[in-house]
Amino acid sequence: MLNEIRIHGQGGQGVVVASELIALAASFEGKFCRSFPLYGSARRGGPVVAFTQIGEESEATRSMIYEPNNVLILDPHIPNYVDVVNGIKPGGTIIFNTSKNIEESRSYLRSFNTKIAVIDATSISEELLGLPMPNTVILGAFINSTKILKIDSMLKAVEKRFDQRIVNQNKKAVLAGYDNISISSPVEVLVH
Repeated sequence: MLNEIRIHGQGGQGVVVASELIALAASFEGKFCRSFPLYGSARRGGPVVAFTQIGEESEATRSMIYEPNNVLILDPHIPNYVDVVNGIKPGGTIIFNTSKNIEESRSYLRSFNTKIAVIDATSISEELLGLPMPNTVILGAFINSTKILKIDSMLKAVEKRFDQRIVNQNKKAVLAGYDNISISSPVEVLVH
């Protein structure tokens, strides 16, 4: 089975790096993976979408992902002008960087047939990294809410990808995302 992930955010939030780290972590587990971005405006702050596929190579494509299993939303305001949950498969998981609770987020995103996971990744990243860079926090939340990959694989990916000067802070950010996520229970997943 091919697991497809779509990541939405703004330029400068680490959207592309998040996609690359998911693929790298999957490769450490011996899984086939592919990661590729789609840029909007070529400037910091413009919309960015990145895609990651994990699964059988024979099922993988090089096209944009229109029906993802999982959606990661790094920017809490992007749903105001981009339909970030468009096409998500029923029963999929949305990981949302927000200060809203689960039910507020479900209503705000208008997604009633998915699992919702929320975390204030921006605040955590500002505390741990000194920057509003939510990507590694969201990745920890992604690991905990989907169980697609192991936390040790993501920590190894962070260690491989980042400069030694910022590895430890980013590992702490991943672990904080893993530990501080709020996830809707299966009972809360409504089918409309």
